[in-house]
Amino acid sequence: MALTQSTMMTLGSPAPGFNLPSTDGDMVSLESVSQNKILVVMFICNHCPYVIHIAPTLASLAKEYQTKDVAFVAINSNDAEAYPADSFENMKMEKQKRGYTFPYLYDESQEVARAYDAACTPDLYVFDKEGKLVYRGQFDDTRPNRISSGNYDSSVNPATGEALRKALDTLLSGQKIPENQYPSMGCNIKWKPGNEPR
Repeated sequence: MALTQSTMMTLGSPAPGFNLPSTDGDMVSLESVSQNKILVVMFICNHCPYVIHIAPTLASLAKEYQTKDVAFVAINSNDAEAYPADSFENMKMEKQKRGYTFPYLYDESQEVARAYDAACTPDLYVFDKEGKLVYRGQFDDTRPNRISSGNYDSSVNPATGEALRKALDTLLSGQKIPENQYPSMGCNIKWKPGNEPR
């Protein structure tokens, strides 16, 4: 694992399009999930300790805000050949295990991750009703507590979702989200050879 920060796509950027297979057996496009006031696009995976750290809170936060006209979609862009834990079949089990109520999509070509300049898992993007980027960065300022190589404990400093929650509440109230935003941090996206961003 290489600890990596978000590249912080330029605020105001339009949401790049996608049309990807979902663990639910259908194809999901940007157009099909962007009918709401707000869209949250998340690059996550199954095995990253930083995603595992936020997963329970992410599941509950998404369920809460989906009732407030906020749409969520998660995308896994990791190289599943090199990292079998992130395979499409394991994504199906992960969605069920975590109770995710949003589409979980597989970006096998990694083209969508490159379009979003995604760098790490988790990497979060919030788009307003015009489809413009208004927030990108961390879920909150908690991180999993590393015990030893490959072993982490999230009970010491559990995830809250505070940063994302604050951004969504600000947007829902009709106010402008401050531009001083903090990057997310996590495992680097597991790029296929030749797909690594510049």
